[in-house]
Amino acid sequence: MSELRVLCLGEILFDRLADQPGREIEEVESWTDYPGGAPANVACGLVKLGTPTAFIGCIGEDPVGTELFSVLESAGVETMGVQRHPTAPTRKVYVVRSENGDRAFAGFGDLPADAFADAYLQADALPENLFQVADFLVLGTLELAYPETRKAVFRALEFADRHNVKIVVDFNWRPMFWRDESEARSHIHDLWPYVDFLKMTDEEAQKVFGTEDAGAIVRRLNSVEGVLITAGGDKPVSYCISETEGRVDPFAANVSDTTGAGDAFLAAFLHQLCQRGIACLQNPDMAREIVTYACAAGALTTERPGAIAAQPTAGEVEAFLERHPN
Repeated sequence: MSELRVLCLGEILFDRLADQPGREIEEVESWTDYPGGAPANVACGLVKLGTPTAFIGCIGEDPVGTELFSVLESAGVETMGVQRHPTAPTRKVYVVRSENGDRAFAGFGDLPADAFADAYLQADALPENLFQVADFLVLGTLELAYPETRKAVFRALEFADRHNVKIVVDFNWRPMFWRDESEARSHIHDLWPYVDFLKMTDEEAQKVFGTEDAGAIVRRLNSVEGVLITAGGDKPVSYCISETEGRVDPFAANVSDTTGAGDAFLAAFLHQLCQRGIACLQNPDMAREIVTYACAAGALTTERPGAIAAQPTAGEVEAFLERHPN
């Protein structure tokens, strides 16, 4: 555990991916389950790239939870921070796809959003020793939707501050996870003072800040070290890191499923920071190289279905970059 570099806190679940693209949820005839959940995706992506990572979250004492626990262990993710809830089930999310591979989340079946185990992560059971050795803590905003897990998030932020762990927030806005969406803004606002690096989609940036300009968001928050704005289709990724602003055009890919592409992007970005050292971001050329590497990882992930299953190795990313100079 002494080599541990990154902690990912949040949900691990099954994405129930529609087998028939282009159909509404009522028209889908069959589904295929893929392990997912943004923080778990990032954790597995980091380990696959070669960066030791731990996952912190809560799953059910059910066969689904046991299967997901095995996914983490098989991937090589440190599981000391995984809690098991005795009665709440492990979450499954229905995901429909368009003909071109874009996905849309379509609910949790017959259960309300707060009925699942990941809503009950316990703050007093977080292992502080993980924070003593890590460099980065990755989390999203979904965990803020539930009182118990929200307490755990802010306990984790206390540990991170105590042990000089950088905070990376993947905004990951999903209204269906909130019982009362009107509460989201105030809880998310409480998170901003802790953030060192922020990743958002262009739609999320527009919704929250009224702009897709990464530099403008850095100046608005006035405390972050970097902002990354990803976008779908042929729109470039924009970034502002250590006062360096830039854009990286997306790579062409044979898209099968876009689920998890943003998570692979973030995993690759952090992997590069762990490899090169955070001071490298002061160099504008290196900052651009790191974002380009992350874009390549995201593009590769779209070429296979699922999120965790589709993630590339470091060798695959490097080979892709050799074939597709950007």
